[in-house]
Amino acid sequence: MANNKRTLFLKRRMRNRNKLKKMAAGRPRLSVHRSSKNISVQLIDDVAGVTIAAASSMEKALGVVGKNNVEASAKVGAALAERAKKAGVEECYFDRGGFLFHGKVKALADAAREGGLKF
Repeated sequence: MANNKRTLFLKRRMRNRNKLKKMAAGRPRLSVHRSSKNISVQLIDDVAGVTIAAASSMEKALGVVGKNNVEASAKVGAALAERAKKAGVEECYFDRGGFLFHGKVKALADAAREGGLKF
């Protein structure tokens, strides 16, 4: 089996997600997706299969359209924390997918924690 970047990413994502689902305890999942140009995050209720809150760097209201850096990630994380509080969610678990917890993903998580989310 060829271990190219995509295969390794998918293996890392499934390994991370399966470990987290065992400890979920009915909490919503904070799912992160990072592309080369944008970063987006969703708060997902897996039991009901609905998205509770979402934020993305493509939103014009955040003022970071076209930017994909640590500052943009921090703004997206803060916006999601604010929207989650409005929806009545205080606790969740952080699903980084196959992305490493470093740089933009870490900045997003730190901003969400500062905004009041607990994970």
